[in-house]
Amino acid sequence: MKYRTLGQTGLEVSALSFGASSLGSVFQKTDDAESVKTVHAAIEMGINYMDVSPYYGLTKAETVLGKAIAQLPRDKFLLSTKAGRYGSDQFDFSEKRILDSVDESLARLQTDYLDILFLHDIEFVPFQQVAEGAFHALDKLKQSGKIRFAGVSGLPLSVLEKAILHTHLDVVLSYCHYSLNDTTLLSILPLLERHAVGLVNASPLSMGLLNTNKLPDWHPASEEIKRVCKEAAHLCARSGVDIAKLAIQFSVADERIPTTLVSTSNPLNIRRNVEWANEALDEALLREVLATLQPIQNKSWVSGLPEYNLNILL
Repeated sequence: MKYRTLGQTGLEVSALSFGASSLGSVFQKTDDAESVKTVHAAIEMGINYMDVSPYYGLTKAETVLGKAIAQLPRDKFLLSTKAGRYGSDQFDFSEKRILDSVDESLARLQTDYLDILFLHDIEFVPFQQVAEGAFHALDKLKQSGKIRFAGVSGLPLSVLEKAILHTHLDVVLSYCHYSLNDTTLLSILPLLERHAVGLVNASPLSMGLLNTNKLPDWHPASEEIKRVCKEAAHLCARSGVDIAKLAIQFSVADERIPTTLVSTSNPLNIRRNVEWANEALDEALLREVLATLQPIQNKSWVSGLPEYNLNILL
């Protein structure tokens, strides 16, 4: 496993890290005992950073992850969770709610501090609400020692840019913008570097787009994006390769991307993901897949308020 420095936090994070959303039965029904084994397998395979949120499974993911990490030495892993989003349409970025949310998360996670706290999906509320409430809470949480570092997460890159320019952030979490079908995350790397902001990349499979299986109805991508991604997945399958392997290898290969989150509740899957990440890319297959994906390259979907979606390619 490779390890890379996360901005100027001083944290050394594994190139492949663990996203705990699956532990909340977000994608399918899960067995808690298997989920705990998955977390332990991730650590055994060299993953040292885990991310979760009270939103995932409506606190279930945090609770299950808490059971798993309670059995591990705290210095064996880095941990982040989020605050501000608590349901599909439930958001509260007031200072008091963020402070209370962290206390609730710490109790579920059975720990007394977080390495990183992200404000979760801030594009869904007017920016002023976050600026006047949640940003102040981050400062207080740092002063209290409950969090070491702070950041924001969101889908539109514009909301990350706005936050970086408004206040000091240690880290941002971006998803679905550094994968085989979308590399627009690279466009904000100069801004991150100028402001000494670390980067966490998530969802190298674009929330399941890069898969031969049927997508869930809730997936927000257009029919064109879904169709072309499916073509690319079947192209890989005909070559005897799971496109997930190529996608994970692609996302971890760029040294400018410190870490990429993958999520599963299956211990065999996380072991396989790490093994893939440590293998060399099939460059010839990669070229074929990228050529197939070219018609929808860098196309995304709307998330949050209109002001943050003005420049996205649909």
